[in-house]
Amino acid sequence: MIRPQPAPLLVLAAALLGAAPAHAAALDLMPDPTRRIFLLVLFVILVPLLNGLLFKPLLAVLEERRRRIEGARARAAQLASDAAALATKHDEALHAARARFNGDRTRTLEEARAAHQAALSEARRQAEQELTATRAQVGSALDAARAQLRAEAEPLARHVAERLLGRGLA
Repeated sequence: MIRPQPAPLLVLAAALLGAAPAHAAALDLMPDPTRRIFLLVLFVILVPLLNGLLFKPLLAVLEERRRRIEGARARAAQLASDAAALATKHDEALHAARARFNGDRTRTLEEARAAHQAALSEARRQAEQELTATRAQVGSALDAARAQLRAEAEPLARHVAERLLGRGLA
């Protein structure tokens, strides 16, 4: 429920009582002394009343609003600062994770290269051994085939010569 304020009613009463009559023919620059006293009393009564009922609450509301705005700005600045700190911390953690990942990746690549080189070296060594063994076998087989051909060449040559000559060789 809204309670009527006495201050606006007093202002209205003062305006009605202090108004000059519309039929005044001459312009009087000096108001009536009773009117001046009435206005002075009205002013003395209304100033503390309006101050207590209107101005102080209005100023208190405005001051509360200013404090809340400043508090909200301070909280916003603090939150922005916290967000910047968190972003920096996040960036540092991301940078550290990337560095760890790159280190792990480099280490894994080096290990894979080393394993590949070791496997390649082992394969080359085995291939060389097999090649050497195969060359030795081929050399032995060639020597055996030459020896066998030499052994068979003389009787074969004798046989061919006997057939060509048509007679036996001594």
